[in-house]
Amino acid sequence: MAPKSTKRIKKEQTNINVNKIGTKNGLFNLCLLVTSIVAVLIGLAFFQFYVSFTTVPELPNFDLDKWWGPNTTKLQDTSIRHFRIVFTGAMQENLRVLFDYYRGRRPRAKSLNESWSYGVHSDALGQFFAHWQFKYPFRERVRYLNKFNHFKTNIQGLDIHFVHVKPKVDKNIKVLPIILVHGWPGSFRDFFEVIPILTTPRPGYDFVFEVIVPSLPGFVYSQATTKTGMATYEIAIIMRNLMRRIGHNKFYVQGGDFGHTIGSHMATLFPDEVLGFHTNFPVNFSKLAQLIWVFGSIWPTMIGGEHSDRMYPLKEKLSYLIEESGYMHLQGTKPDTIGYALQNSPVGLAAYILDRYMIFTNSSNKDTVEGGLESISSTDLLDNVMLYWITESMTTSLRLYKESFVNSETEQILGRVPTTVPTWGLRMKYELVHQPDWILKWKYPALLGTTTLNVGGHFAALERPRELAEDIFIAVKKFLKY
Repeated sequence: MAPKSTKRIKKEQTNINVNKIGTKNGLFNLCLLVTSIVAVLIGLAFFQFYVSFTTVPELPNFDLDKWWGPNTTKLQDTSIRHFRIVFTGAMQENLRVLFDYYRGRRPRAKSLNESWSYGVHSDALGQFFAHWQFKYPFRERVRYLNKFNHFKTNIQGLDIHFVHVKPKVDKNIKVLPIILVHGWPGSFRDFFEVIPILTTPRPGYDFVFEVIVPSLPGFVYSQATTKTGMATYEIAIIMRNLMRRIGHNKFYVQGGDFGHTIGSHMATLFPDEVLGFHTNFPVNFSKLAQLIWVFGSIWPTMIGGEHSDRMYPLKEKLSYLIEESGYMHLQGTKPDTIGYALQNSPVGLAAYILDRYMIFTNSSNKDTVEGGLESISSTDLLDNVMLYWITESMTTSLRLYKESFVNSETEQILGRVPTTVPTWGLRMKYELVHQPDWILKWKYPALLGTTTLNVGGHFAALERPRELAEDIFIAVKKFLKY
């Protein structure tokens, strides 16, 4: 076989080099294309992330007359009827029988340690139970609960219960309508020490309040719906329609816990009717606010300022929220299951409610045997337990958590729509969530101010009625000048 010529060899080598260069150029172009596609996708992802967190969504349309009644005839009685609370002898006898049963079994369930880390401590529950059985003055308390005027009226097919107190003042004192909205496991009873303060003239103020305190649908004396979908924004519409039924087209709103969310939705949906919104649970529930809280752990004082210790350390706060939010998951998924169990045992119902009040009053309560029971009157706490027990409304009240979970997308949208209504926040020391004013203003751009106290917890109306009432006066005075 004849050897290849020099020219031929060089030509083949040149072709090989060209092919290598072509291959390298092809790989480079492919890498460039892939990199460009990845960069575009990442850019789109970040843009979508930015839009989802910062863009203000459009306000959904709601049916302001949606029918929640058990029938479909929509024949509505628009009258306002007097109502009176009754504790019957049969109710007391039923409780006595159940109490005797519990008393015989109680020693079998002693707590494992000297704290509430496993839940309600058996010794504290025993004392609470003994107070209920031997010291709770049934007749006196029913007179106390009836000391204000109670009414019922039908709103969108449901009989809604409310307390209505009109002040008796001179003509030179203005009377301003305000609706006080409770949460869970509270009731209208939470505001009974607040009402007299709000309806009494005080130095430096030329106004008092005409107070309306409703029971939320499904809570104690307000009728529950048999239909799904009654989330907090639907209740906000019912509360607004209640105020219009009473005769107030413009009014103030105050709320905490669920009352905060309902009041916030009222301000968002009806900015021309709500004159001002006061909350003792000032929180922005948007995802951006939560993200800022997480990233803020890198530099807590930059986010929380002088009150950063109420927001951080993040690990400690998250651990607390995770540990104490089990009830929320249960009620948000299987409310009827736990509701039926609680409604068949007065002591079980009391233990369940007591656990929430004590822990959310001050998280350190769980480190003692007493659990903080000394901070709130047992009689006051039992008023709420009794109201839930005799109305058999625990199950229907728990369903609000399920509806809020199921309709969380709409709840999120409303939480991101800013409201122009003047707003004021009261921060208690042991509140579950703390946020600085600049984060609150994303949702409440007309936030005129906040008050930060070194006392109290989540249930301000029951724990610190005077401080709450005084702060409402301060807020409304600012609202009137706005």
